[in-house]
Formats: sequence, structure tokens, C-alpha cells
Amino acid sequence: MGSVYDERPWLKLYEGELPAEIEPRHATMVELFADAVRTNPDGLALTYFDGRLTFAELDDLSNGLARHLADSGVNPGDRVAVYLQNVPQFAIAVLAGWKIGAIVVPLNPMYRVHELTKILGDARPKAVIASELGWHDVVGGVATALGIDIAVTTSELDLQTRNDPRLFAKTERKPAAGTVDLLAVARAHSGERPPEVAQSSSDIALLVYTSGTSGVPKGATNTHGNIVFNAEGTALRLDEDTPGGIFALAPLFHITGLVVQFAAALAAGRQLDMAYRFEPGVVLDALAEHRPAFMVGPSTAYMALMNHAEVTPEHFASLKMVHSGGAPLPSAVVESFRERFGLYIRNGYGLTETSATATSVPLGKEAPVDAASGTLAVGVPTYNTVLRVVDEDGADLPVGEVGEIVIEGPMVVPAYWNKPDETAAAIRDGRLHTGDVGFMDEQGWFYVVDRKKDMINASGFKVWPREVEDVLYGHPAVREAAVVGVPDPYRGETVKAFISLARDSSATGEELVEHCKRQLAAYKYPRSVEILDELPKTATGKILRRQLRDAARAGE
Repeated sequence: MGSVYDERPWLKLYEGELPAEIEPRHATMVELFADAVRTNPDGLALTYFDGRLTFAELDDLSNGLARHLADSGVNPGDRVAVYLQNVPQFAIAVLAGWKIGAIVVPLNPMYRVHELTKILGDARPKAVIASELGWHDVVGGVATALGIDIAVTTSELDLQTRNDPRLFAKTERKPAAGTVDLLAVARAHSGERPPEVAQSSSDIALLVYTSGTSGVPKGATNTHGNIVFNAEGTALRLDEDTPGGIFALAPLFHITGLVVQFAAALAAGRQLDMAYRFEPGVVLDALAEHRPAFMVGPSTAYMALMNHAEVTPEHFASLKMVHSGGAPLPSAVVESFRERFGLYIRNGYGLTETSATATSVPLGKEAPVDAASGTLAVGVPTYNTVLRVVDEDGADLPVGEVGEIVIEGPMVVPAYWNKPDETAAAIRDGRLHTGDVGFMDEQGWFYVVDRKKDMINASGFKVWPREVEDVLYGHPAVREAAVVGVPDPYRGETVKAFISLARDSSATGEELVEHCKRQLAAYKYPRSVEILDELPKTATGKILRRQLRDAARAGE
């Protein structure tokens, strides 16, 4: 007899809206893109300020770059590292790598020498594609030290003419010696095609590095099949009769941006609207100009947009569906956004190891909030996917009990790059043991409580930071919140909160402590609250709890 998870109770929430199972139409992203070009060659594929590229133009430029890389010695299975922001050249570079059977390694352009050296030292790319600025500041030195001699650079000023001073006031063209210009070599090979390469769904398409909770970078081997499955699954949720593209709110180097924005736009045959990097005023202007239908990004981005002095409902008027992913979504943010702009933010959950999406909120439904903890459900498992909640021994737990979340489905990566021990520990028989703690309710909604390693032990009682943070977000003055455990001579650990305040709002730490005391058990409420102008975040919008915890424990 199977467990409750094998019975998939969540499928009742899909009825009349989406199929329980889907069969991808393509084996690889190369096939998927070729189909988009064949179907809609003159349709817009990319927008970038006042710049435009059609599917046919994107195909030709990526063919030209692919030809250059192949002629330079990049072979199937070689790695091609990409160090770029949300610019059209990112799409050109990724497609070029895929077309020659290479494995693309997307890199966070905020990484500095130490981080890049660890990742590139592990991935050992044959070629690197970077911005001119990134090459001069960081990438060039690391590439030289590692013996990477195929180098392509490009400028964020290319493929547009607006040069928005909010982003590019100090940006200048600065070609780098020993590199070639991306657009120059792509155009030099215009009309040419790269060599034919046999590829299958099991071939690795992306090597995406995640530090997880350990701080040690691990390369998730996202296959073509992993990415195609989630790209086509996302596209299926977009109403064919609704005009508009996908706005790239999340960075493209992150798995959410790569799959749920870029790959999904190709699968849907829709344009992807880019605006270099997240700057709230620039994003609002781009939304008003390009009128996208779909957007996904971290909750912190939605908070920043809501707090912008010039935001109006009209900025979001074209959007038919907005999703959150990459960072916890407080229910208070969902309600505030809906009240002000009339849009319901649909929660979701996934990891780099699940090629972004593992759960979503079914069409026509809204995620419930757990009455006991105030945690917003992250949705239900997507097509073909089963989530479980297990105990320390890996046994399925009953409905409502908290344990580790385990995911199995076509989007789960087969392994970590060069890390057999980590693979054996986390990916067992095709099931990903996430390290996230949560539970399932009777209907099949899943709730993520926290990361295992973020749990606070106060006098022997478990305190999950997410629960305290959700209460803090219920205070009207709170813009962002992060809760950590700090040493306490009596309790062992006690709760500390870091807060940033909403625009034109005020509150004292004492007020916020009292707010929590009214709603939480005595061992859960924060004993201290520190108010900061901004909380530290990753480039993808996740609040860096670890950094705050380390600073608090160091007495800074």
C-alpha cells in the first residue's frame, strides 16, 4: 500500500485547469528553439530598452557565435562560461553554446575573484563570454590564471541606443586585448551554421552553481530534458489568446531566470523583455513600455517595486499573471500587492536542482495560509511530479507533520558536477532531498517552513525563522525582515530580528518586539530587533540570513 503522497491528493486541485501529466514536445532546447524560429521567424524574440531582435535574427546571431566557438576549438561537452547581466547577448551566448553541444555555465556577474576562481576551477570551461567591464575587473585575471584562452567580450551598451543614465551613466566601451567582440564575430559568420551535433534529452545543457547551506559551490547538471520539461510546462500556463511577452524580472544567470523566463519564452514563442539588471524605476518604465503578460521574480523585488515613489497600478496593467520564486513570499506582501495593484502574486517553489519549478499554484486557485504558523503555501507539485515529507530515516510522514521535503520528477537533475559524495547524499534513486523543512495539508498544498540549518534552538524548543518573519511582515512599517538565532547564556540560542522599514514608515525595535509577543509563543518572539536601511541580499534577491547571523554572533 502506497503512502498518501503516492495517491497525489493535489491532483483534485488541477481538475478542469491543467493535465496531471505532460509529455514534452522536444528532446532538447536546440530543437525547441529551432521550432520557435520555424514557427515565428519575424516575431519579436527579445526587447532591450529600444532594441529589438526577431527569432530569425536571434537564430542568425547565435549561429554565428556558435560557428566562431566551434572554429576556435570548443567541442561537444566542453563548458562555456557566461558572465553577463540581462542583455540580449546572454541569450545569444547560451543558444550558441547549446547549438555546438557545449555545457553552458552561467555566472553571477556580482562574483569576484575568490568566488569565480572556485567555480571556474571546478567547471574548467574551454571558453568564457563576459562583459567588457567584467573582463577588465574580474574575469580576465581568473581566466588567465586558469589557462582559459578562448575569450569573447561584449558591452551592455550594444543592441540599444537609449543608454539610460540610471544604469549606464558611467559605462563606456572598453574592448579587451586578447578577446574578440561577440557581435563582431557573430555578424562575421552571418548566414553560416555551426557543425551538426547529435544531442539527446539526457545531455547536460547547464552547469548552474549553487552554494546551498554549506557555502561550498556545487554545480547542478541540468539536462536538456530537465529544462525543456519546465519550459514547456510554464508555457502551457500562458493563455494563448493573451498578447504580451515575459518580463525578465529575475536575473538570467539564475535558474529561475534561465528556465521560467528565457527558456519558457522560447517554448511559448513569446518575446522576452530585458532591462539589464534590477533597478525599480527602470523596471517600472520597462513594464509600461513593453506591456508584458507574465512576470516572475523574488518577493524582495515586488517589495521594492511597491515601495517606489512613482509606482501606480498602470505600471502593472498589462500583466495577466505574476509569480514569485527564489525567495520566501510572505502572505502580507501578496495581500498588499493585490490591494494596491489588483494582481495576485502566485507563489512557487523549486531549486537549482529542480531546474527552477517544482510546485506552483494551479490556475484558478489561491494558495492557502496555514492558520497555525501564518506560512503561505508554496503551491502543489507540478505535472508528473511528486513531493514527499520524510523523517530523519527517509520514511514518509503523515499529513500535517513537519519533515524534510523530497522531490521526484522530470525536472530533477541527475547529479552534481565532480561531487559523487554530495550526489549520493542528496539525489537518491532520482529523488532530491532538498534540505528544506515543511509539510503537506490534507488537500495536497505544500508549505516550506525553513531550511534545516536555519532552525533556532531556544531552550530546547524549535523556532523556525520563517514563522517569526511572517508575523513581522504583518506589521505595516516592515518592508523586509530576517530572523536569526544568536547565542544566549541561558537559552542556548535566542531570536534576533533584522528589519528594514517601508517608505514613509516608522517603528521602533520595542514596538516590533511587542507586535510579535502578541502573536507568538514566549520562546519564539525576538528578544531584540535591529533596524537597517537595507538587508543584505544575493543578486537574485534572497536575504542573506547567514551574513546577518555571522555579524550578530561576532557582535558587530
